[in-house]
Amino acid sequence: MNRSSKTAATALTAAGLLVGAWLPGGASAAAAGPAQPRVLWGDVTIPPGRDGIVEAKGVTGPALRTGSTLTLTAPAGTRVTAVPLDGPGYRGAVAADGRTATYTEASAERPWPEGAAFPFVLAVRADAEPGTRLSGCVLRLADAQGVVKAAGGCQVTVGLTEPTLARPESGVPLEARPAIAGRAHPGAQITVSDQDDDEVCADTAGSDGLWVCTPAQALPEGPGRLQATATLNGVSAASEQIQITVAP
Repeated sequence: MNRSSKTAATALTAAGLLVGAWLPGGASAAAAGPAQPRVLWGDVTIPPGRDGIVEAKGVTGPALRTGSTLTLTAPAGTRVTAVPLDGPGYRGAVAADGRTATYTEASAERPWPEGAAFPFVLAVRADAEPGTRLSGCVLRLADAQGVVKAAGGCQVTVGLTEPTLARPESGVPLEARPAIAGRAHPGAQITVSDQDDDEVCADTAGSDGLWVCTPAQALPEGPGRLQATATLNGVSAASEQIQITVAP
């Protein structure tokens, strides 16, 4: 895959699929057997200090009526900040402390339909450690009397903020081995690649986030592109690409 595809903002979305009842201890669907309830999990990766969306999808089983609720309990190190469902029939509310948020079925003709998405926005703390998996995300669907009819969860991983490329300046004619520099999360491994996905140079971001490297080999004359990718604790993020021109 071309690295340019990685420059798009991370699609901070995961499907928390709820079917049947909660399986304790992360038991697998296969272990439960075909006649037992299953829980399917989705993943979302959110950089420190950013927001991301977890989507809870519909449940198979008996229909629930007006007053039934879908509640998300936020994982450790996050807060729920919004319930941005764009559709009629449901009321969304976020607890004052951000620990939980709930959709309540108010007037939907077919409440909680299979395949429908119910989004919750989570904010990750700015000091969260990249690569950390945050525990405690819980989704529960209950009837109007508060009886839980289905439960599930989501896995939230702390990602990396995209590195920046501060030098060289885009469009300015360059020498064959220019200094390449930018900022990234402290301690992140930085790899700079060209338009062919070939490595140009590499460095490690210092405690101040600064990094700099020089190509080991001369860059080819003419137009090209550069992009920096940061990696730390198993998660990665890519910078925007910059257009360069190497002078003859």
